[in-house]
Amino acid sequence: MLGGILSFHSSWRNVDRDYTDVPSALLCESLNFRAFQEAQAMIFAIEEINNSSSLLPGITLGYKIYDSCGSIARGVRVALALANGNEDSFPASSPASNCSRPAQVQAILGESSSSPCMAIATVLGPFRIPVISHFATCACLSDKARYPSFLRTIPSDLYQSRALAQLVKHFGWSWVGAIRTNDDYGNNGMAAFTEQAERLGICLEYSVSFFRNDPKEKLQRVVDSIQASSSRVIVSFMSYMDLEVLVRELDRHNLTGYQWVGTEGWITDSYTATMEGHHVLDGAIGLAIPKAEVTGMREFILDVKPLNTSGSLLFTEFWEALFDCRFQRAASGAQGVWRECTGQEDLTGMQNTFTDMSLMAIFNNIYKAVHAVAHALHRLLSCEQTCASRMQPDPHTILEEIKKVRFQTKEGEEVYFNENGDPAAKYDIINWQPRADGSVGFVVVGLYDASVPAHRQLTVRNIPLVWAHNSRQVPVSVCSERCPPGTRKAVQKGKPLCCYDCLPCAEGEISNHTDSITCEKCHSEFWSNARRESCEKKDTEFLSYEEVMGALLTSVSLLGTCMTGGVAFIFFRYKNTPIVRANNSELSFLLLFSLALCFLCSLTFIGRPSEWSCMLRHTAFGITFVLCISCILGKTIVVLMAFRATLPGSDVMKWFGPPQQRLSVLAFTLIQVLICVLWLTISPPFPFKNMEHYNDRIILECALGSAVGFWAVLGYIGLLALLCFVLAFLARKLPDNFNEAKFITFSMLIFCAVWITFIPAYVSSPGKFTVAVEIFAILASSFGLLFCIFIPKCYIILLKPEKNTRKSMMMGKKALKSL
Repeated sequence: MLGGILSFHSSWRNVDRDYTDVPSALLCESLNFRAFQEAQAMIFAIEEINNSSSLLPGITLGYKIYDSCGSIARGVRVALALANGNEDSFPASSPASNCSRPAQVQAILGESSSSPCMAIATVLGPFRIPVISHFATCACLSDKARYPSFLRTIPSDLYQSRALAQLVKHFGWSWVGAIRTNDDYGNNGMAAFTEQAERLGICLEYSVSFFRNDPKEKLQRVVDSIQASSSRVIVSFMSYMDLEVLVRELDRHNLTGYQWVGTEGWITDSYTATMEGHHVLDGAIGLAIPKAEVTGMREFILDVKPLNTSGSLLFTEFWEALFDCRFQRAASGAQGVWRECTGQEDLTGMQNTFTDMSLMAIFNNIYKAVHAVAHALHRLLSCEQTCASRMQPDPHTILEEIKKVRFQTKEGEEVYFNENGDPAAKYDIINWQPRADGSVGFVVVGLYDASVPAHRQLTVRNIPLVWAHNSRQVPVSVCSERCPPGTRKAVQKGKPLCCYDCLPCAEGEISNHTDSITCEKCHSEFWSNARRESCEKKDTEFLSYEEVMGALLTSVSLLGTCMTGGVAFIFFRYKNTPIVRANNSELSFLLLFSLALCFLCSLTFIGRPSEWSCMLRHTAFGITFVLCISCILGKTIVVLMAFRATLPGSDVMKWFGPPQQRLSVLAFTLIQVLICVLWLTISPPFPFKNMEHYNDRIILECALGSAVGFWAVLGYIGLLALLCFVLAFLARKLPDNFNEAKFITFSMLIFCAVWITFIPAYVSSPGKFTVAVEIFAILASSFGLLFCIFIPKCYIILLKPEKNTRKSMMMGKKALKSL
């Protein structure tokens, strides 16, 4: 014997008895044609098994089906009636009553809703009587500690909630409203959806609930929430009966144009799609149990004539509602004029919610539930004994066997239960699309399969979809517009995560995709472009020959070299003249050579730095300048020695003749060479990418390696220059014709001034300008030495030849003696 609990009526009300010693009773109202379809599907499966020679041969299944009237309390009452043998039931058709203990059932099928199933499974759980639902989807029912005897042939809402969240995410809706039935189905389903939505970055602007029997004030609060919202998408976890109440109210307020996302509870319900105000739901999209067809079931359900022979008042009520007529006994006391029922009415040509077979997938769930019980019984019962002597297995044994069943229906669908008593989760994605005749078509536009990897679970077909207001444009429902590449999200204070401002990335940071939460920092050698979308390689900067500054400094350097060469040519051309001979021609030519090297060494500072150029530029500069200063120092000492030699009895010149002069220049220069060798050995200069001065470009420069070595080179040059300046200053008052100490003093003054101002300029100049400052100092000091020491002599040689005579030199000597 199988029990069934269905809501043949969808609502009830309390009715007081005429006498006080009997409590108030429930009056069932609002006949529900769907429950009659479900009852027919259950009877079809039972009769198919009874007529089968392979499944339970020799055993006949019976059934008892109760009306719960949509009441949880009544559902528990009838469940206990099925469990303990009470006969208060309707309708009762039990051809197997001789083969079973009176009114005791081996399994119960139903209810359709989650809340009644939770109550029934809680009550029957200790007795281990199997309760199998075809439409109760609450994820809470998978808890075997609380509901040990509950199973179902419809997937848990846990999977449906995940599928709904992925569906909403797929279409880019991040700002949605949520409405749910205020029962276990709606509350638990929406809780699971909310949890999954948060993981996917979807925010709920509002989440409200109501029940169809709630006062109008609560329904009005739901309407007010929708009116005050900015979201254009509504996710509804509702039964079709609750949705009917809401849709009528929304239609009354003309609240249309919202994109509805629905569950299996109403998305394929034909009555919802034809009721008054259904245009509120135009373009709805949602999840439904995959379509199914069971051979022969459609015809069996529509064959209602056997129901009229049952003699039950329930089926009399059903017949009258189905055919809009009244039987004579009912019509006699009825108000108005009614067509009389004959009992021979036919459904041919009629279209109503009972003839609609859009819920065949749900009826298939009932079919699978009945067959699951039959397969469990088939494994437990032996057909070798007669029916009269066969003992029926207890419900607990049947429950354990049902959990193990795995079979295929005649349509090839595999049926089994997992450890939580749930089947495999698959859903069709349904879109409401208008037909040519104005009716609503339930078009399958995709699939959700929880048995495959997560990235392949949701599939939406590449076919045209219809949205709210029957639009072909996907609606937009976001709290804030998507942040384009180059920006990042910044959550608005006090608002959900989906409400944010789009802030541009800082310099050197990028975001290369929309809705970026953070900006990524570019690699040190890259920099963000103007739109902050990508990192571009930084421009490298160094003082090159091609740019204006480099070309100008190169020209000045070559000009100085040419001028030095010109002076050397003049001195060589007039080497035998008194002024050249009087100024120590050997040191003069060595000085001119070193000056030419000073001009040329500035060229090593121009161009792309390399390992060799970095080592060469500083050492060449240090050595050539020391050679230059050493020559000037030698000339200064010669002037002073010559002055001392003119005094009576002085033989000082023999101590600083040409050999000593050459040796002193060599000694001073070797000291600088030693410093440079130590510098290059310990920590030589090297090419370096300077990324600190500028963010958007790289300065290629030569790092000093050892700062001590660099400043030792400069310090030694400065020491020689200072010594030379002091000596030249002491000799500044010697006669002009003979003495070049005054010119040396001026040249050293310029030299020291240039290099003293060089230090702060060098330290503070950024990038390639550091190199330019150093080149400028080299050229300025070189030109200072060239002009101050050699130009006056060239002036006399070329323009005042009358002064370039021995007589003039002798006049200088006489003047010297008179001192």
